[in-house]
Amino acid sequence: MSAQPAASPPKRRFPARVLEVDTLADVAREVARTESDPEGVAIMSRKGRIYPVRLDGVSLKAAPLLKQETLSVGADSAHARGIADHSVASTPVVILATWGQYQRLLPKLRRQPFRLSEAAEEIDRALRAYVSRASRTIVGPHRSFEVSDRPRVMGILNVTPDSFYDGGVHFDATGAVARAEEMAAEGASVIDIGGESTRPRASPVTPEAEWARVGPVLAGLAGRLSVPISIDTRHAEVALKAVDAGADIVNDVEGLRSEAMRRAVAKSGAAVIAMHMRGEPATMQSNLAYADLRDEVYTALAAATDRAVADGVPAGKILIDPGLGFGKSAEQSLELLVHAGEFRGLGYPVVVGASRKSFLGWVLGMDDPAHRLEAGLAAAVVAAERGVALVRTHDVGPTVRALSLVQAAQRLTFAVPPVDVASPESEP
Repeated sequence: MSAQPAASPPKRRFPARVLEVDTLADVAREVARTESDPEGVAIMSRKGRIYPVRLDGVSLKAAPLLKQETLSVGADSAHARGIADHSVASTPVVILATWGQYQRLLPKLRRQPFRLSEAAEEIDRALRAYVSRASRTIVGPHRSFEVSDRPRVMGILNVTPDSFYDGGVHFDATGAVARAEEMAAEGASVIDIGGESTRPRASPVTPEAEWARVGPVLAGLAGRLSVPISIDTRHAEVALKAVDAGADIVNDVEGLRSEAMRRAVAKSGAAVIAMHMRGEPATMQSNLAYADLRDEVYTALAAATDRAVADGVPAGKILIDPGLGFGKSAEQSLELLVHAGEFRGLGYPVVVGASRKSFLGWVLGMDDPAHRLEAGLAAAVVAAERGVALVRTHDVGPTVRALSLVQAAQRLTFAVPPVDVASPESEP
């Protein structure tokens, strides 16, 4: 007996289509295409997307009041069940509101007790930072450079014998200088030079040994590069020498936990990348338990940057890196990559390094870093689509070419809409 033919779908009278919109500009364009009144476009567009915002440590007294105020503007918030029976003293809160609802909510919170006025200011800053795609000029001691206007590439130059992928390849100064020039010609916006391997369980090197590796390379590059140089180091003395020798950025895998490093960066005038890492490279993979991975990394970077600013590092010279692979499992690294855009809420340009890393091998089922090129390119695209400012990679040319498509897509996505719903007057 033959199978009965599938029933024909009903005729589509109004071909219903779910629109893919990621920004208010997207929403405004789609609403404007209906030829709606321009004023109505502005009003309706602000209702077109929910922005979930998480707060931590909201008190027992503040949480119900926050819930009440969010409901009053047509939004909502979630908190711990224990708030109802007073079994918890504080709770995380997730607010679910549109842009327009935040405009009405924040003035209400600013008038409330229990530190809700402070919460309103933090929500305001995080939202503004998250949606901003404006170009930023970072002034270094030797060169100024732009970030955040488009996805850019940071080329990795390891002057080490033991890095996990390219250890020993550029160990001599002459070859390293040539590779730096090659990466700049391929389109790298920054060259990141490192003299100490920070792979898991790597043996530490002394500042003297590290400088013996990177010093000749910096000397060889003097006057030969137009793009800024970053020094990948966790030693304050190496950072200071490198900046004197021509570096514009200090890339600190220890996240500025050292007061000496914070003071050195402030004194040097360099920009700095603060990366999240537990412990040291030799021990960082020994404790991978997180109660809430993204929350802990976000909070740690917030604290690290606050300390840096307090010690004299200008906020306008700070970048942040969630540290994929540094004290994280493969699955945790993938989670941070997928949610890298969340870190924009801290207000600093985000750097992500996924190139050739072991979590890509976990995804592919391949142990050899030599076979991880395509996965690294995909990771770079994922990061760039989420608004990451700098993608750190060994494979500069292919990554630059891959991100050119992301840049073209972002020009379309973030083009000025018919009604500028993201103008300062309409922001929360």
